[in-house]
Amino acid sequence: MPKERLDVLLTERGLVESREKAQRLIVAGKVKVKGHPATKCGNKFDVDVSIEVEARERFVSRGGEKLEGAFLSFDLNVNGLVCVDAGASTGGFTDCLLQHGAAKVYAIDVGKGQLHWNLRNDPRVVVMEETNARYLESRALPEKPAFAVIDVSFISLTKVMPAVINVLADGAGLVTLIKPQFEAGREQVEKGGVVRDPAVRTSVVEKVKEFGEKQLRLKCLGVCESPLKGPAGNVEFLAYWKKP
Repeated sequence: MPKERLDVLLTERGLVESREKAQRLIVAGKVKVKGHPATKCGNKFDVDVSIEVEARERFVSRGGEKLEGAFLSFDLNVNGLVCVDAGASTGGFTDCLLQHGAAKVYAIDVGKGQLHWNLRNDPRVVVMEETNARYLESRALPEKPAFAVIDVSFISLTKVMPAVINVLADGAGLVTLIKPQFEAGREQVEKGGVVRDPAVRTSVVEKVKEFGEKQLRLKCLGVCESPLKGPAGNVEFLAYWKKP
């Protein structure tokens, strides 16, 4: 009987959407082989072995869990709204918006081929690949969305927020994921790209708030810590805004 890696078996059987997700579930102890927990992705088993996945992840990526924290903290309502996801990547934020009833999501990302297949084929999703949200023009979209989310890396939010705000309707809501490692000065970021000093994290949040309120005339309605940390263990924050 041929054998295959456990993470590959999960993916090939359609029990998970990607090998990366399979590996996360295995390491988390949520996969059983013949009734027993299996925690090593590279272990090989017969291709017809009995496999159980205790709990599938709710969203296509960890980003969805992060945005869910904003829905819970700020009591957000996007039901029936047209939304923008700037920095969509795999589509965790887009997935979360759709699961909360969004009518349409413009999924914008500078990359190509990253958006999850299920979202790519969802009629409610408008895929805008190879599009840099930083340079969106005010008439880039055929309508004025009422809500937006921003999750970008290797660039400050202050570089992206102005263009996104310009495509939104008056009174629109906005949630931004603040990543201290991309907002702090180089001397404040430790080895591995981690910001460990709570004072630096606080100053970063205040810097972004000040920019949004003074430069963009937004109203910050709240800030909460993300329920999940970034890949390197960075503490991240979610800010909720309203456009005047």
